[in-house]
Amino acid sequence: MQSGSSEVLKRMNRGYTREWYLNRIDAIRKIIPGCAISTDIIAGFCGETEEQHQETLSLMEEVQYDYAFNYFYSERPKTLAERKFEDDVPKEVKKRRLSEIIVVQRASAGKINKTTVGKTYKVLVEGYSKKSKEHLFGRNSQNAAIVFPKENYKPGDYVNVKVNDCTTATLLGTAVELAK
Repeated sequence: MQSGSSEVLKRMNRGYTREWYLNRIDAIRKIIPGCAISTDIIAGFCGETEEQHQETLSLMEEVQYDYAFNYFYSERPKTLAERKFEDDVPKEVKKRRLSEIIVVQRASAGKINKTTVGKTYKVLVEGYSKKSKEHLFGRNSQNAAIVFPKENYKPGDYVNVKVNDCTTATLLGTAVELAK
């Protein structure tokens, strides 16, 4: 998405509008129900007004992204933006807007993750949890990270994992059995 404002998207030279983008999201959800949707979001692009930032937040709330990679704008050499626009949004405003984007995204991810509690997913074990060698982590088909006790499983196994709890970023579960 990068921005929820058609005007900002035009300045970014994206070639699509907010309305076109929302239409694509609706089509994706009709064709592939339950698929995860992620995006990149840039806060404080050249000339972005407070109203345009609010358009981004409202689009995020409408779409409800599973994941988002969020950044504040910083000028990159030899880009159209560097050649054509002044980087005129103060850094402290960019940081505040980015913080607001992160709050909205965490709320969306938390809401989505709560709907997974009680469900069982086939998980490819990728490795050990960052917090404990007694736990493994892997991802389901929606790319959600799932952490669960290692028992006798190892990286490379496919394991059916029942989700018992969640955070805004991670599903927490228990291995049920090796997946077939």
